[in-house]
Amino acid sequence: MKSEAAEAGEHSPASEETHAGPEDSPTPPAAPESLEDRDSKDFEGSGSFGDLEDAEENVGPGDQEKPDASGDDDPSPTAVLRIPGHTHEESSEDAIASIMGTSVLGSSVTDSSVVDFSVVDLPGVADDDPESEADPEPEPDPEPGPEPGSGSGEDGDGEGADGEDVEATAEVRLPAARRAGLPGSAQKADLDATRNVRVSASISVPTLRPRVPLTERLARSAMAWLPPLLTVEGLIMYVLALRATPGPLRGVDLSHIDGLGLISALPATSFVAILLMITAFFVTIAQNTDRKFLLLFQLAVITFALHGAAALIEDTPRFHTAYVHAGFVEFINRTGTSSPILDARFAWPGFFALVAFVTKAAGVTDLTLVLRWTPLLSNLLYLLPFVLILRQVVATTRARWFAALLFILVQWIGQDYFSPQGFTYAIYLAFVAIVLRWFGKVEVRDAAAPPKGRIRRLLARLDGLAPGELTHSTSVYDRSIMLILLIVLFATATASHQITPFMMLGALTGLILLRRSSLSWALPFLLGLIVLSWISYQTVTFWSGHIEELFGGLGRILENLQRNTGDRIEGSDSRHTLVLLARLGICAVILLLAAVGLLRRLRRGVGDRAALLLLCVPVLALALQSYGGEIGLRIYLFALPGACILAAYAFFPNLPAGTADAPEEAVPARRRVIRLDPLLTRRISLLLAAACAMALSMSFLIARYGNEQFERVSSDEVQAMHYVYGHDKPSGRVLFLVPIIGPEVTPTIPWGERDFDKIEYQQVLVDKNPEQLSSVIDKFRVSPPNTYLVASRGQAAYLQLNHGFPTDWSKRFRAALDASPELKRVFDSPDAAVYTLKTYPKNAEIPQPRPLTGFGDRGSPMTPIGLGALGVTWIALFVYEMQKLRDPGRVSKRGRRILFVAVPAFLLAVAVIVERFIVIGFNQIQ
Repeated sequence: MKSEAAEAGEHSPASEETHAGPEDSPTPPAAPESLEDRDSKDFEGSGSFGDLEDAEENVGPGDQEKPDASGDDDPSPTAVLRIPGHTHEESSEDAIASIMGTSVLGSSVTDSSVVDFSVVDLPGVADDDPESEADPEPEPDPEPGPEPGSGSGEDGDGEGADGEDVEATAEVRLPAARRAGLPGSAQKADLDATRNVRVSASISVPTLRPRVPLTERLARSAMAWLPPLLTVEGLIMYVLALRATPGPLRGVDLSHIDGLGLISALPATSFVAILLMITAFFVTIAQNTDRKFLLLFQLAVITFALHGAAALIEDTPRFHTAYVHAGFVEFINRTGTSSPILDARFAWPGFFALVAFVTKAAGVTDLTLVLRWTPLLSNLLYLLPFVLILRQVVATTRARWFAALLFILVQWIGQDYFSPQGFTYAIYLAFVAIVLRWFGKVEVRDAAAPPKGRIRRLLARLDGLAPGELTHSTSVYDRSIMLILLIVLFATATASHQITPFMMLGALTGLILLRRSSLSWALPFLLGLIVLSWISYQTVTFWSGHIEELFGGLGRILENLQRNTGDRIEGSDSRHTLVLLARLGICAVILLLAAVGLLRRLRRGVGDRAALLLLCVPVLALALQSYGGEIGLRIYLFALPGACILAAYAFFPNLPAGTADAPEEAVPARRRVIRLDPLLTRRISLLLAAACAMALSMSFLIARYGNEQFERVSSDEVQAMHYVYGHDKPSGRVLFLVPIIGPEVTPTIPWGERDFDKIEYQQVLVDKNPEQLSSVIDKFRVSPPNTYLVASRGQAAYLQLNHGFPTDWSKRFRAALDASPELKRVFDSPDAAVYTLKTYPKNAEIPQPRPLTGFGDRGSPMTPIGLGALGVTWIALFVYEMQKLRDPGRVSKRGRRILFVAVPAFLLAVAVIVERFIVIGFNQIQ
C-alpha cells in the first residue's frame, strides 16, 4: 500500500509537520480522548487547512491519539465543523451533500452534544487505497433518542424545545494531497503517516424555527414601528384637516374666527391629530432609549403643527410688524445704507443688513414667502441649540426630551416672526450652548458645614450638592475656535438687537460666578465693553434725543411689570379676555412646575445651577425699562430654557444610571413610611407628563393665535397698501385708526413694506360712534396731498377686542366714510378700503421725503482717546483669555503683564463712554 501511495506522489501536509521524526521512534500511547475533548482543540474553527498544520505542530509524541470508539485505528487529527441545518425529511446523504463545498476547518467550533455520526469522503481527490475502498471500516449506527436539548419531538420536525440549534457530528475522511518534488523515501514515509487522515467534525445543525405569523411579529416589534407610524399618520391627518375644503370635521373657514382666535375655526380632526402626535412622542420616550433621530423628527412635526398652523392656513404672512421689517430690508437694498433718523431700529441694523445682503446676492426681491414661513423655521432653529443645552445636564432621557417638548408648547409669545429679536434669540441659545458644552466646569466640594451661622451652613450645604451639569474634555484648539465664535455671536447680537446682548452677558457672568464655566472674568469685561461702545458710538442719533426713554425706566420695577401685565388685560370681549388669562396661566404653570422640579432635584442632592441661572437672570431686565410695554414678554422668552429644564424635573427628577442593578434611573433612598414601586412611579409620572403636554398644546393654540382676528393679514389689506405705494411720489402719508393718541401705537395694517423713507404713518382718532367723523376730516384738512386713510378689517377687530368698539363698527364706519361729501374712495375690497380728500387747495404742495441723516456723531473732546483705548482693551483682554485657555491655572507673569495694560485701558475707555453720554446728551438738550 505504501509503494502505491509513493508512486502516486501523495503527501499530507498536516502529517509532514506532525511526523517529522523517524518512523521507528517509539511513541508512547496517549490516554483515550473522547470526541467532546477533541472538539476543544486549539485548531477548532480555523479558517484553512494550513491552520490544521499549525495545530498539529504542537502535538508531541506523547500526545498521539488512540483509536476512537468507531474502531478505526488511524491516528488522525480531528476538527469541528458547523454545517447549516436541514429538515428531518432530508436524508443523511442529502445533508452531507449540502456541506461538500464547505471548508472543514473554516468553520467555527462549539462544544455540543453528538446526535449523529457518519463518515464522509471529501470529493475532488481520488482515494488511492483500494483496500480501504474494498473493506471500509463499519461505522456504528446508534439509534438517536430524544436527548436533553436535542429537540427531537414527536412531530419529528427536529427542533429543540427551546428553539436552539441541534448539533451533529460527522467524521470526515480527508484524502491525501499530492506533494511533488520530494524524494521517494520521504514521500513513502509521509504517506504511511498520513493515509486516510480522518477529521471528526462536530456539526451544529440549526433547526427550522416555527414560522411566526405576521401579526405576531408585528406585535413583538410594535415599539419600534408604532411611534413613527403614529407621527406620520397624525401629520397627514393634520395637513388634510387644515388644507381641505371647509366641511364637516375638515377645513378652516377664516370668517368663523372670534375672540378666542384661530382655535374657534379649527376642525376637531386637527385637535385629534395634535394629540396623536404627542401620544406618539410619549410612546417613544416611554421606551427610555435615546432614539435621537426619531425624537427630533417627532419634535419637528409637533412644531410644524403648532407653530406652522397660520402659514398652512393663510396665504399671506401674518403679523403686521413683519412687513415693516421687510421694508427695512428693501430700504437698505435700495439705498445701501441705514437711517436711524427714520426709525430707532435702524440704529441696530445688523439683522436687516444681513438679510439684505443675502437676498440681493440670491436675486430675491419678494420676501412674502420668507415672511410667511419664518415663525416655523425660527422655532425649528431654536430646537437645535436647546437640544445641545439639554445634552449638558445630568438628567434621564425622558427628562431631556420632555423639556424639549415643553419648550415648543409654552413658546406662545410670537417673537419668532421676521424680526431681529427672533434672529438674536437663536444666537442667544447658541451662545449658552457653546459656553456649557465647550467651557463648562463642575466643582464638587465636600467641605464640612461651618459650625456657626444658619446662612453659612445653608450655603455650604448648597455648595456640596452634586452638580446637575456635565463637563467635556476638549482640546485647546477647539476651545480657541469656540471662543472666537462666542465673540462673533455676541457682536452680531449687539449690532442687531437692543436687549439680547445684555441677556447673553448676564448668562455668561452668572455661569462664571457660580463656577459653571471655565472662562475667566476677562471675557465678560470684553463683551460688556463691546455693547457699551456700540451704544455710545453707533446709536448716537437714537439716544441723543431719547435720554429719558433710554434711562427713564431704570429701577421702576413695579411700573414696568404693570405695563406688561395689567395694562394688557382689558377690553370688553369676554372670550378674548380668556385668551389673555390663558397666556398668564401658561406662565404660571411653567413657573410652578419649575419650582417643583427644583425642589425635587434638591431632595435628591442635585444642584442645577445653570438651569436656575437661565431662569432668573432675565428677570433682572425688569429694572431696566418697559421696552415699549413688552419687556415682560422678552423676560418670559429668555427665561424659557431654564424654566423648561426645571419643569421637566417635576415629572422626571431622577438621575441617569448605567449600572446593571439600575440600568434606567437612579432613585434616591429616602426614609418614608410607604415606598412605591419605582417602575410604577415612573409610569405614573409619564402619564402625568403626557396629560400636562396635551393640556398645554390646547392652551398654546388659544394663547398663540388668540389675536388672530387682528394679527391676521388678508390679501385685500396688502393690496390696499400697494395702492398707496403706487401713489406716493415724491412722498405720502397714511392715516391709521387709533382710539387714543399715544407715542407707542403700532399700526394694525401691513405697513412699511415699501418706500419706508417716503411715507409717514400718522394716527387719526376715531370714536365708538362710527358716524362721528370730525376728527378724520380735520386730520385730512391739515395734511398735504397724497394723504390716504386706510380702513381695514384688522383695525376694526383690534378696536373691538381691545377697546370695546361695537361688532358692526367696521361696516358702519365705512358706510359713513362713503357717505361723506368731502371724501372719496380710491380703493375698495371686502377687507380694506382707501380714502382721500376729494379736493385739495390749489396751492397745496406735496412735501419732499424726510432727510435720511441727522446731525450725526458730533463727538466729544475725549472721543479719539476713547477709540484708541477701546482697541487696546479688546486686544489685551482677548490675548489674556487665550492665554488662560492654554494655562488655566494661576495667572502667569505674561498674564499679569497683559492685565497691567488692559485694566488702565478699560477704565479709560469706560470713562470716555460716560463723557460722551454727558457731553452729547447735554448739547442735545440745549
